[in-house]
Amino acid sequence: MLQISHLYKNYGKFQAVRDLNLHVPKGDLFGFVGPNGAGKTTTIRMVCGLMPPTEGTITIHGVDALLHPKEIKKQIGYVPDFFGVYDNLKVSEYMDFYGSMYRMTSREITAVSNDLLELVNLSDKKEVYVDTLSRGMKQRLCVARALIHNPSLLVLDEPNSGLDPRARVEMKELLQNLRSMGKTIVISSHILSELAEMCNSIGIMDHGKLVEAGNIEDVMEHVFGGNRIVVSVHGEMEPAVRMLKEHPQIKVESVGEKEIHISHAMKEEEIAQLIAQMIQNGIIVTGFYKEEGNLESLFMQLTGGQEDEN
Repeated sequence: MLQISHLYKNYGKFQAVRDLNLHVPKGDLFGFVGPNGAGKTTTIRMVCGLMPPTEGTITIHGVDALLHPKEIKKQIGYVPDFFGVYDNLKVSEYMDFYGSMYRMTSREITAVSNDLLELVNLSDKKEVYVDTLSRGMKQRLCVARALIHNPSLLVLDEPNSGLDPRARVEMKELLQNLRSMGKTIVISSHILSELAEMCNSIGIMDHGKLVEAGNIEDVMEHVFGGNRIVVSVHGEMEPAVRMLKEHPQIKVESVGEKEIHISHAMKEEEIAQLIAQMIQNGIIVTGFYKEEGNLESLFMQLTGGQEDEN
């Protein structure tokens, strides 16, 4: 559906996006995550035709976005990270305005607008002025506007930013509903737990590069595998860390205040023997357990622990 190949965006000597390759299949709900300045928004803007890439190709349904920009824009609905609304218009007038931009007839606009406003739960707000809507309602209105020309690809940049918990739940349900209707959706978000609940595939960017992408379960398995353990230690950490680092089949991934995260190539009984040896050496091991990967730990692992601010 969406295919990106060897995409670059340079600003002088600075590379905002570097050799990005990505495939998003039809019907996926794909989530972009990455630290502030990783290149997520730049990539999204290039996909939507809002800025040209320095190098590379973007195709949607096999159509080259650079060679056929008008055709591509008909296939994309874009919701930016700011409200693209006109406060002095009523909701119905707002939808009429955008429908007319796609040269839809008045009858078409009315029919499509009614369906979309029902979809985003704003049917009772048609004659209400946009500036009286809550932030969550405005965001759902932006989604309705982005869908008015029935695009095959919906792109949203930080759709849940600034929304209260109820509005976030409503947005999540709306996006999942759209996916069930066959829409392909690409979103960027810094709310990792919500991405894990919404998306079936993800891409993690860092310093302009796509460091990992694919189905969430497949990415978790690739990064974490089944051989990660957390060892909890009471007291001084250095002896435990040193002993684990000296073991040829163990890699110390990270060290916390009371926990050591390791990956290994050992059998269960060998792990048990190792823990027993640590205790015999005077290390107070308070517990150990298999580490189950989640999107937060995946993000921290692949981006060097940088907080996602964008």
